[in-house]
Amino acid sequence: MEIITLEHKKLTLENDGKLELFFVGTGSAFTKRQYQTNLLIIKGKDHLLVDCGTKCPQALSELGVPVTNINNFLITHSHADHIGGLEEVALLGRYFSRKKPNMVITETYQHILWDMSMRGGCEYNEEDAGDVLHFKDFWEVIRPQWLPDYTRETYGVKVGGIDIKIMRTKHIPDSSSDWQSSFWSCGVIIDDRIFFTSDTRYDHDLVEYFESRFNFEAIFHDCQFFTGGVHASIDELNNFSPAIKKKMYLTHYGDNWEENEPKIAEYGFAGLARQHVFYRF
Repeated sequence: MEIITLEHKKLTLENDGKLELFFVGTGSAFTKRQYQTNLLIIKGKDHLLVDCGTKCPQALSELGVPVTNINNFLITHSHADHIGGLEEVALLGRYFSRKKPNMVITETYQHILWDMSMRGGCEYNEEDAGDVLHFKDFWEVIRPQWLPDYTRETYGVKVGGIDIKIMRTKHIPDSSSDWQSSFWSCGVIIDDRIFFTSDTRYDHDLVEYFESRFNFEAIFHDCQFFTGGVHASIDELNNFSPAIKKKMYLTHYGDNWEENEPKIAEYGFAGLARQHVFYRF
């Protein structure tokens, strides 16, 4: 893996065919010093944006990419730092660029995303013979297919040349004991090589099971610097084996990351995922 810093703050959505991960941001929901943890996957002429939080359209614009240029989206769960930019994407697509972007989304989560989050700002912008707007008026749906040979709910799909698997995770509420009793959220496996957990509480089986199946080249894992709540803590993640920690980059972290860098090194993690750099595989 190469780690390449973006030069001249000018981002492009194509490359020479290598798999690249580019973090639009790596911060937590309430970060003020960074952008939020939204991930752009680029491979040849194909790209996929994983999550589009409140600050994401602004962050992309500053990198020279209007959010209307993003053709493919995948959303891991419904917190604002992961979906807060979607209304802007939907309305710009319908009324300015006049194109519907694609969204990779299960049927279950489509209903959650639309009915619980997006309807309020999108549904009543138009009315025709008593009928208002629906999810399909803003998005072209790419429906992932259920993969039965896994111990937890898992789906697979291809976005151009990018192979994606998504699996249910344990994020909210803080009282849920497993992924089955948690509200809908997912992590992402990219080309069977890279694991991006998105937001998750400490879930030892999540990492151990998929690592045993795929032997990932890198794992990008949710991390906070205190224990409690709905995110994995650095002390909990320290329970993983040295071999796993050696390939684990920490994401979704708070603004006090500098004071925690000695602990990150002491515990043997690969390091912090950094925004505005390419992880090239």
